[in-house]
Amino acid sequence: MQLKVIPLGGLGEIGLNMTVFEYGETALIVDAGLMFPEAYMLGVDFVIPDMEYIRQNRHKVSGIVLTHAHEDHIGALPFLLREVNAPVFGTAFTLAVASKRLEEHELLANTTLNTITPDQKLKIDSFELEFIRVSHSIVDGVGLVLQTPLGIIIHTGDFKINPTPTDGFKTDVGRFAWYGQKGVLALLSDSTNVEKEGYTISDQKVGVALEKIVSESRGRIIVALFASAITRIQQIIDLADASGRKVVFNGRSIETNVAIARELGFIHVPQGMEIDIRQISDFPDNEIVIITTGSQGEAMAALARISAGFHKQIKIRNNDTVILSSKFIPGNEKAIAKIINKLYRLGADVIYEKISAIHVSGHAFREELKLMINLTNPKYFIPIHGEYRHLILHSRLAMETGIPKDNVLQIENGQVVRFEADNQGETKGWIDKERVGTSRVLIDGKGVGDVGRSILKERRHLSEDGMVAVNMAIDEETGYIVFGPEIDSRGFVFASETGHLLEDAKCVILEIVEEIDPETPDRIILIRSKVQKALRQYFKFAIRRYPIILPFIIEV
Repeated sequence: MQLKVIPLGGLGEIGLNMTVFEYGETALIVDAGLMFPEAYMLGVDFVIPDMEYIRQNRHKVSGIVLTHAHEDHIGALPFLLREVNAPVFGTAFTLAVASKRLEEHELLANTTLNTITPDQKLKIDSFELEFIRVSHSIVDGVGLVLQTPLGIIIHTGDFKINPTPTDGFKTDVGRFAWYGQKGVLALLSDSTNVEKEGYTISDQKVGVALEKIVSESRGRIIVALFASAITRIQQIIDLADASGRKVVFNGRSIETNVAIARELGFIHVPQGMEIDIRQISDFPDNEIVIITTGSQGEAMAALARISAGFHKQIKIRNNDTVILSSKFIPGNEKAIAKIINKLYRLGADVIYEKISAIHVSGHAFREELKLMINLTNPKYFIPIHGEYRHLILHSRLAMETGIPKDNVLQIENGQVVRFEADNQGETKGWIDKERVGTSRVLIDGKGVGDVGRSILKERRHLSEDGMVAVNMAIDEETGYIVFGPEIDSRGFVFASETGHLLEDAKCVILEIVEEIDPETPDRIILIRSKVQKALRQYFKFAIRRYPIILPFIIEV
């Protein structure tokens, strides 16, 4: 019997992490992540993996395991649970965050959530699982050990090897090493930061940089970060407490995650220190710290509204210090820079990662990745979680550490790794020539997958060239025009600035109607087609623009 590893997302991209482990009639799904839309995905809210393979094999799915609570690992869970009714396993914080998503989708009542702890062992049909604590940029993350009839598979989850974490949760290198001595068939390891030499910097160094900023600030401190950065939030709370400042949590996701973390003991706020945002004016500026969202330039987040002057309670003042305590995610640089410039114009001092060590990555650098390979000493190596170049570089790194080239199985979404015991009982692994179907499913509002390439093309066309609508009614018996033609445009030209342009376009339409005999079969369809083509040619000749032409022509 074969063991199959099938990535449905997360390989060759950042986000959409989802992998199926399959042995016989048992399938286990690890993570169910989303990805935020790329620039060309106009109007799209987010993206999830195509779940057609899961849909076809739903009878095999015995469980869903979540490694941690970042959206690129849990965001697609509500959509997955619409396809399969399987129990979900994760740590307390991970499930608490996931349950909020399920509640929003009205799925919580019908979902079985099973809380696990690091070092816990669990049997799910053909798989025996153990969860290993890992350090990451979010609390309560775990790696995964799958003991199968063909050997041990280790999935690192997102990790870094941080010997001095401020939250006290270290990556359990000892447990990874224990399995390495026992014998690991395959290691699936996080590739995100394989381009970075050395080791990740300590959270303690970030704390030192933040402490200096707080001590030197003469006004309010506004810190924007990811709502999932629980450890960083606690650092800021501790610094605010030490400097005699009150703390305000602003933003729905921040407030939700802080409430979860407080309930589970991951965050402690001294009594009397937290105040409501409406109480800000009751205290001097140098006694206020505001923790908020919007570090990536998100248009609707609190920081964007603050920078634009639209926030109801927070108006930037001279001597305010704004800290963007997060990495600039590729693609967000322009939006972030725009907000930084606005904040400076309003009189704030802005501090971000390019000018101060106020952020540390949650993903292992090269030396930590080498260490993970050496600790686990796998027979086969599979790089995961990264863009294509990351997978290539991680594969090369594995070979540098001694993994034979033929045992480095570099795959992309949809490719299948198979393991099978030979006649001597030795397990062999290879990449199958066949692959399963994978793609990206776009979520727009309540629509799932109803926005595709053609719709995005139309949206881009509209955004770049605008639209011209033609309204006209024709008498069914006589063939004469009884209304119109009226021409309305959006995103094309100012009517007042074009002079004769739209009037001449009406003449083009009238000529077409006159040329087509009233007895012509399907006359209205023919008129629509000719109007569309003629106006396209006319605007191209007259103004070198290519609007979408929408002729609304009816018979009455």
